[in-house]
Amino acid sequence: MSRATGTKRTERNEPAKRASGAAPRQAPRGAASVSPSVLHPGSLNHILFVLRELEELYGFGLLPADEFATGEPLDGLMLTLLSQNTNDRNRDKAYETLRAGHPAWGEVAALSSSDITSLIRPAGLGGTKAARMKDILGRIFSDFGGYSLVAMLDWAPEDVRSYLSALPGIGPKTVACVMAFDLDMPAFPVDTHVARLSRRLGWAGEKASPERIQEFLEATVPYDLCRGGHLDMIEHGRKICRARKPECGECVISRVCGSFGLPAEKRAAAR
Repeated sequence: MSRATGTKRTERNEPAKRASGAAPRQAPRGAASVSPSVLHPGSLNHILFVLRELEELYGFGLLPADEFATGEPLDGLMLTLLSQNTNDRNRDKAYETLRAGHPAWGEVAALSSSDITSLIRPAGLGGTKAARMKDILGRIFSDFGGYSLVAMLDWAPEDVRSYLSALPGIGPKTVACVMAFDLDMPAFPVDTHVARLSRRLGWAGEKASPERIQEFLEATVPYDLCRGGHLDMIEHGRKICRARKPECGECVISRVCGSFGLPAEKRAAAR
């Protein structure tokens, strides 16, 4: 979750959106002081209140961007590719095994798909991920003249999103992870925990897809709350707002949650 694998950058460029002259959307600092009784689920003030409460509890939004970045956006892209359909432990084991013997992406690109599959086996779906990895590395070398995405630090966020989305096997959540963690750009990845909390809080319908929820959050949540809000919501989903038997009595945001007090079967519908 912390994206701590790999070497961190000691210096970060300013986010591309700032460099282009457009000030990123930031949260009004007094928004969380609004009385919970007047907050409408899904409204900006409701979202700000929830994210501020979770930030106070878990504190991920208080950590600097370099706490999470790998130092090379391509590292983050491949790390996130490996994370698809598996947990952090298996992802990290696969990544570390791959890079231990092949620290340069050019070395990885020269391997056969079967060799890569063997090295990343702990992450699961090895054959599929290996094929995608080789294809992505080939495209990046062709487009950038090397195995690096550092140049994207100077790109506009919409251009980054467009390019990454066109890569094989790279969906909205993976794109958002690279943008939020490795490029320090506005993005709000939506995993199973973020989606569940969003549905239960009334930010999205019970059947809303993660992609639709991500579109809503990225259009609504201020830039400075995106990365931390994503991580705080994941932590809350793991510890309190679990899919089965959520600990509503221990929840700091239960008083503004649309699912609080509902029968268990109704809460379960928003998993």
